[in-house]
Parts: sequence; structure tokens; C-alpha cells
Amino acid sequence: MGKFATGKQSLSISDRSGLAFPYTEMVREWTGAWVHISEYEPKQPQLDPRPHAADPQSLQHARSQHFQQPTMVNGVLSSSGGSGMILVDLTLPGDFAFSSSGMVPEDGNVANNRRQALTSLGNVTVSIT
Repeated sequence: MGKFATGKQSLSISDRSGLAFPYTEMVREWTGAWVHISEYEPKQPQLDPRPHAADPQSLQHARSQHFQQPTMVNGVLSSSGGSGMILVDLTLPGDFAFSSSGMVPEDGNVANNRRQALTSLGNVTVSIT
């Protein structure tokens, strides 16, 4: 009972187009559809992505960076050991936050003008003779 007919004279209906084709020219796609060899589409490689190794997370011998905070000397900010000092105060919200009066926003340039950045690089020696 394990024998089947060869289908030399038979026609089969394509699941894709609905047209009748010779039974011996039909193939099964990866989706399970029974289609003619002219309609066959192989499985796209993007459907089976290759696994990839995870990205490395950190360095093996990492050390943290040490930051030096500026100090006040006679009411003036000075460096605490580095070659230069940068102090930026752009805290938000507060005086620097953008606000509005109803649906009309205030002028953003005014808020930007209130921001201050103080920078100092190197040392200056003044000599008067």
C-alpha cells in the first residue's frame, strides 16, 4: 500500500497563482506552498540571521579618570593642580529655563545671554620694569 501513482498525466493547481500545471513540475516551498517551478521563491537569508557574538563590555585593566575641582583663592576661582581650569554653570531649570506666557514663548536669546562660561588656560606673568 506504500505505492503512489507517478502523475505523468495529472495536473495540479498552484497555491500561488491558481493556475494548473503538470503535477511532475510542482515543488514545495519553504512556506509549505505547492507551486510550479517557475513560481518557486527560495527562502530569503534575512529570515535566518546568523548569531553574532556580543560586543565586549569593558576594558580588562580599566582605571577611572580623576577630575580636579577648582577652588576659591581670595574670591577668585583658581586651578587646583591642573594646567587649566574650566567652570561652566548651565544649571537647568532656574534662571536658564525657557518659559512661556501662555502659548507665546519668551525670547530664547535672553535666556542664552544669562548663561556664563568661565575658562582659564595656563598662567600669565606680568612684569613691569
